[in-house]
Amino acid sequence: MKFNNTLIMMSAALLAASCGGTKEAGKTADDAPLIEKSTLRIEGRRMTPEALWAMGRIGNLAVSPDGKRVAYTVAYYSVPQNKSNREVYVMNADGTDNRQLTHTSFQENEVSWIKDGSKLAFLSNDSGTNQLYEMNPDGSQRRQLTHYDGDIEGYAISPDGKKLLFIAAVKTRPSTADKYPDLPKATGIIVTDLMYKHWDEWVTAAPHPFVADFDGDGISNVVDILEGEPYESPMRPWGGIEQLAWSGGSDKVAYTCRKKTGLEYATSTNSDIYIYDLASRQTENITQPNKGYDTNPQYSPDGNYIAWLSMERDGYEADQNRLFVMNLATGEKRFVSKDFASNVDAFVWSADARTIYFTGVWHGEVQIHAIDLATDSVRAVTNGMNDYDGVALLGTDHLIARRHSMSAGDEIFAVAMDGTATQLTQENKHLYDQMDMGKVEARWMTTTDGKQMLTWVIYPPQFDPKKKYPTLLFCEGGPQSPVSQFWSYRWNFQIMAAHDYIIVAPNRRGLPGFGLEWNEAISGDYGGQCMKDYFTAIDEMAKEPYVDRDRLGCVGASFGGFSVYWLAGHHDKRFKAFIAHDGIFNMEMQYLETEEKWFADWDMGGPYWDKQNTVAQRTFANSPHRFVDKWDTPILCIHGEKDYRILANQAMAAFDAAVMRKVPAELLIYPDENHWVLKPQNGILWQRTYFEWLDKWLKK
Repeated sequence: MKFNNTLIMMSAALLAASCGGTKEAGKTADDAPLIEKSTLRIEGRRMTPEALWAMGRIGNLAVSPDGKRVAYTVAYYSVPQNKSNREVYVMNADGTDNRQLTHTSFQENEVSWIKDGSKLAFLSNDSGTNQLYEMNPDGSQRRQLTHYDGDIEGYAISPDGKKLLFIAAVKTRPSTADKYPDLPKATGIIVTDLMYKHWDEWVTAAPHPFVADFDGDGISNVVDILEGEPYESPMRPWGGIEQLAWSGGSDKVAYTCRKKTGLEYATSTNSDIYIYDLASRQTENITQPNKGYDTNPQYSPDGNYIAWLSMERDGYEADQNRLFVMNLATGEKRFVSKDFASNVDAFVWSADARTIYFTGVWHGEVQIHAIDLATDSVRAVTNGMNDYDGVALLGTDHLIARRHSMSAGDEIFAVAMDGTATQLTQENKHLYDQMDMGKVEARWMTTTDGKQMLTWVIYPPQFDPKKKYPTLLFCEGGPQSPVSQFWSYRWNFQIMAAHDYIIVAPNRRGLPGFGLEWNEAISGDYGGQCMKDYFTAIDEMAKEPYVDRDRLGCVGASFGGFSVYWLAGHHDKRFKAFIAHDGIFNMEMQYLETEEKWFADWDMGGPYWDKQNTVAQRTFANSPHRFVDKWDTPILCIHGEKDYRILANQAMAAFDAAVMRKVPAELLIYPDENHWVLKPQNGILWQRTYFEWLDKWLKK
């Protein structure tokens, strides 16, 4: 999958899942106290790393059946404890009477309404494993509903309330101890096929969907839908309960699965939507003709249709994510989002099944859109300099979603059908009120090939155009992830601006939201037009009198890290400092090291040993390591050793090369982090190291 750095917005959920403890007298195993909403006082009205980690992070939300109440979760973090806990809140649909229901040191996740809205269900790890709990909407009468032998990773209760669909890991590969019981302490891993590692773990198990009878007090008659099969559903590393769905009659389950293993799994993105009949235990593949990703099924409220997301081409994980609808009676399938020349993200059916609402990026903003299923026409519901994330129905005349921007993290908004948005939560107002934010401006620039490119510019608080400011070029990851109005707890533009830097963030070639041609222009051309677009952005901004062209820096993660390494060998002395996080330095090694081979095959054009493949040969000829002889600028390399998407040896090699070239260099290596930085103290260390490096070379 994408090695992208905007997906760090998801890191809060991953950190929450990783920071749980076991229950002992109402506390975690190490007696860590409850982490509550921060009362941090911020000096100087400038954002700090500590302020970022003090913010509560809103998770999933759920609307009650009567549309009158909203439940949601918030994660809180402690830097001293290096941990988090996640709590459940409930409020009226207009945002009033907002109450925190749980006060524990555990992870309370995936809240939902059950039993006709009389109870709230949620996952919690306070028994040592993730189990399903329920409580009254006022927080009383909390009790554990499941005692499954292992973690429940996600769940959905059937429409009739009588069955539970849940996700749990199943062992799919024997361990060394299974083969040699007399060597229980041996740590060696015997590998016989590909996909032996994925994202940040050695693959020994796969998530499976389970169905059980649910009587409101517990579960029985548990059935593994994929019993005996070594496949995963939902698909790692991103998939959750959204990749599974109940039919309206509670008699079928639709699930997403890529029924491949080993080399076949590593080289193909061909997943399908399967429908499992609970009575017959028979499975039907409804998307077999399509060869790309098919994911995230949803049945229509009237039970007549099923919708899902679909990419057309096998091996191309950044293909257009299209919305399809199938008539369950006739089998007819329609590509209903043709009018939207970008990706469909989260979506929801209207109550009358005549409209589908979805989020999708266009021109650097993720808005809510509506598809009229009578005509398949698409209209934008919302607008503005912000991103919406997730969308659900709120009663009969409103939608609800999380919303963020480059100037504020997620809050929950109600959205009227005319697009009018009303903020319902104020989770971090007490912190924002203590800080001044920099202005965010959209600029359109003419590229070297005569195209128009949107570039976001973020200015320092109290910006003075009569002064000269050091300026940073931000290089996006993905590579095909939008530079939208994203809010990050690490790559945060406002904290960079608070350090008196101007940030230049171009939507260079190879990003969605500007048409399919623009999005696809990067594949097989990593060192081509996308790099010229970066030069356009920084050169145009350098013409401004308030930009100090003698103090320009360049930063980025993932593909952005690759971009930094590449630009270090081609920048013609534009920049005075570089920072590359989790970037590709040696593309030949990356082709063999990364676990998802389909990505390397598509984006690099094929293997480097195929001498007749002109696209592949052009790709590998542009590998950053080939231009180290041109490196002349200080560089900081950052990487996590649990990153199996881009191995940490890439940063180590880049650092070693810089030192051997006598270029000032520094290496920040994390033995316990993956493609992101998830632990609070590591996050603070990242920010301090980042700004110490920039200040050293750009504020002399």
